[in-house]
Amino acid sequence: MAEHSLTPTAAPRPPFPPSSSSLPSAPVARPPGGWPAVLAVAAATFAVVTSEMLPVALLTPIGGAMDVTEGTAGLTLTVTGLVAAVSAPPLTSALGRWDRRRALCVLLVLLGAANLLAAWAPVFAVMVAARVLVGLAMGGVWSLAAGVAVRLVPRASAGPATATAFSGVALASVLGVPAGAFLGGSAGWRAAFAVLGGLALLVAAAVALLVPPLPAERALGLGGVLRLAAVPGVRTGLIVVALLVTGHFAAYTYVSPVLEEVSGASAGQVGVLLLVYGAGGIVGNFVAGAVVGRGVRASAAGIGAALAVSVLALPVVGRGVPGAVVLVALWGLAYGGVSVTTQTWLTRAAPDATEGASALFVAVFNAAIALGALAGGRIVDGLGPAAVMWLGGVLAAAAPLAAALLPGPSTVPGPPAPPRG
Repeated sequence: MAEHSLTPTAAPRPPFPPSSSSLPSAPVARPPGGWPAVLAVAAATFAVVTSEMLPVALLTPIGGAMDVTEGTAGLTLTVTGLVAAVSAPPLTSALGRWDRRRALCVLLVLLGAANLLAAWAPVFAVMVAARVLVGLAMGGVWSLAAGVAVRLVPRASAGPATATAFSGVALASVLGVPAGAFLGGSAGWRAAFAVLGGLALLVAAAVALLVPPLPAERALGLGGVLRLAAVPGVRTGLIVVALLVTGHFAAYTYVSPVLEEVSGASAGQVGVLLLVYGAGGIVGNFVAGAVVGRGVRASAAGIGAALAVSVLALPVVGRGVPGAVVLVALWGLAYGGVSVTTQTWLTRAAPDATEGASALFVAVFNAAIALGALAGGRIVDGLGPAAVMWLGGVLAAAAPLAAALLPGPSTVPGPPAPPRG
């Protein structure tokens, strides 16, 4: 994914001191796994994001079974995101020299076990423990996915490979969570978690079969991972992630009441509008993967601008279902490209430490989800649902400014990429 063209002797050292555990950065042979292996990685991201979001569709039955309120049951979602945010950097460091195929398999087995534990959980404390394990697995898989995907295909296909790997994120929202909700309604919430646990184990088997051995290219200690945040291009990328994701979740968390109160949509129409959003997200993911190679800074700015326009216009232009359909589709199209674009930005900003940069990406991304939902809730409680669109839009509008004015990924050159295929 990164564009490296310097020779080994000409490449400057990265602007952070290497960890004592760093592996040599000399080129190593990379056996290609091809697109079937990339699809296995996409299945892994689908499994972790579906696991993270499944409680959203099952809060009422979980709360009833565990004898807790729906608000308390919502902690099953919050704790997973927070654990993923906090654990991603140290977990990436701890995986250090592990072969990346082996690491993904172990993390997916952990994910499967966590979901099976959730399905069995007799009390809420056990459920929370299971969700902590989901957070650990999620932080690890997200940190490794982008770096693994681009090692499986020729360099020219890096953008599409990243888009394919992260298509699991959009598909989890459009297919995974609704399927979990349907299964929970028909067979019980425990069955939904059990099936998801089995799916994670099947994905682990697919990764073991389809992904070739991928030795760690460079291992950073925790200090080295954290010091990546001081690299100008990485720092800008994290700022863009924080603005886009916080703005999005401040607004999207409360989009249903906005569509009902502002657009006059019925409950059934809201469901259709959310499907339109999800379909736009899938398209946006692949469009971003196709164009990000032509200019990651322009891609990030365009996504931020489109997201800001769609969110800010919803309370004004979306006063009716037809206008809401157009804006929600644009919203999904814009946000669908966030993961692949910002992930590409960060791996180009730190081409010799892509997994460390991905770990910071996961930490900031999940923290921004929590911050956006919290800030949006305060605005909704104080000023009403429509007002939260202004907060989300303003934050999203700041992202293009950051992308355009602050140092970009090209400010940090790196060593040449090892040969692919």
